[in-house]
Amino acid sequence: MDNNIAWYREKQVERIIKNLNRRNMEGYFIKDKEQLLLELNELIIEGSIVGVGDSITLFETGVIDFLRSGKFEFLDKFKEGLTSEDKKEIYIKNFSADSFLCSTNAITENGELYNIDGNGSRVAPMLYGPKQVIIIAGINKIVKDLDEAQIRVRQYAAPLDAKRLNKDTPCTKIGYCVNCSSPKRICNDFVTITGQFIKGRIKVLIVDDYFGY
Repeated sequence: MDNNIAWYREKQVERIIKNLNRRNMEGYFIKDKEQLLLELNELIIEGSIVGVGDSITLFETGVIDFLRSGKFEFLDKFKEGLTSEDKKEIYIKNFSADSFLCSTNAITENGELYNIDGNGSRVAPMLYGPKQVIIIAGINKIVKDLDEAQIRVRQYAAPLDAKRLNKDTPCTKIGYCVNCSSPKRICNDFVTITGQFIKGRIKVLIVDDYFGY
């Protein structure tokens, strides 16, 4: 990588971390997947209850395999053979988890987290319940401000996710959002996190690579 680009990225993430701290959230700049797993090993207590939200990032970074290592009481929503009722039970248990891991759809330079969710099972525990929320995101999730965050998620991330989930929505046919009224739409819950009462409850680990949508 060009040294000047690396310098620019580092300074950008430094600003984000400063703004996250100002909002009672903690920020970390992680250089690669190996450092990420080492950091998680420090942040998550062995034997504790851990839940996750739906996330391509958690698979691409090796986090799901890490949580399946047997060191934790993992509420594995991705386990084969689960029924819809099994998943609903896990979603409820996530609220009392010691740690909840997920990604975010966008991080603004001002330290805000912007997300769109289908049924709320990812964003709800981010807002309330778990003692610790660990958000893992690649640098591709960084945006200038909330206006750019909305554009990124509505016109890029959401259509890709709908395609991944094989949803019969307009965006999976034309490739962009038209703010449809389809019963299959995944853009139902729009959440902006601008701060926390409990200092450090939310930890944002920004990995210096591209992951997820």
